[in-house]
Parts: sequence; C-alpha cells; structure tokens
Amino acid sequence: METAIQYYQDKLSFEMDPSDLFDLLEGKDNIIVIDARKDFAFEREHIPGAINLPHRMMNSVSTAKLDKRGLYVVYCDGIGCNASTKGALNLAKLGFSVKELIGGITWWKFDGYATEVSAEVEKSDIQCAC
Repeated sequence: METAIQYYQDKLSFEMDPSDLFDLLEGKDNIIVIDARKDFAFEREHIPGAINLPHRMMNSVSTAKLDKRGLYVVYCDGIGCNASTKGALNLAKLGFSVKELIGGITWWKFDGYATEVSAEVEKSDIQCAC
C-alpha cells in the first residue's frame, strides 16, 4: 500500500489535468502555460495566455527572460504527441518548476475550456505539431 501511495503522490507532482490548470489560472497563481508545439499549431489554436516555446527551441538563451519562481505547465496536442514531455524535461533541466498537462490541448477542449484561435484552418489541414 505504501508503494502505491508514493507512486500516485509522485505522479501528481509531475502532471495535472485541464481542470486543475483551469482552477489555478482562475486563481491567478504564478502559473505560466507553455505550448511546446511548433509555431503554426500555436497560431492555429492555443490555451488562452499560453506562451509558445517549441520544445526543440528550449535552451538557456530562449528561456533567459522567464521567471524561475513560477510553476510552468507544458502542453502539446495530447495523446500521440510527446512535445509536452520533451518540453517539461527541457525546462526541468534548466531549473524550472514544471508539470505536464495530461491530454494536452485536446483534453483541454474536451473538458469544455476555451481556446484562442489565431487563424482558421480546415480540418484537413490539421497535422501533428510535435
């Protein structure tokens, strides 16, 4: 039983679901949402207030102006995309406090939360932005 408790406590230390993120954003805590997908996907649609920082571009230079005192929540498309995992790992290596949004923007929308859209895209144009 103790092993299970430790496992689930550890798991919750590294991820959150859309409801948790929404509640934290409503509380205006020091939460910074990072969209780890490519630029075109962010421009097409993203979580309101998110910063686009593709995981492949994360380094000490690209993150130099980010405040390390906040909690960074990283997301991508969701299942089938691991850009959020790669981004969370990159940020953790750079000394940031970070969690991964399970389900990404897909589950964010599935739970009924709003997104910001920068450009209209036909469904046929949608592609993985990992």
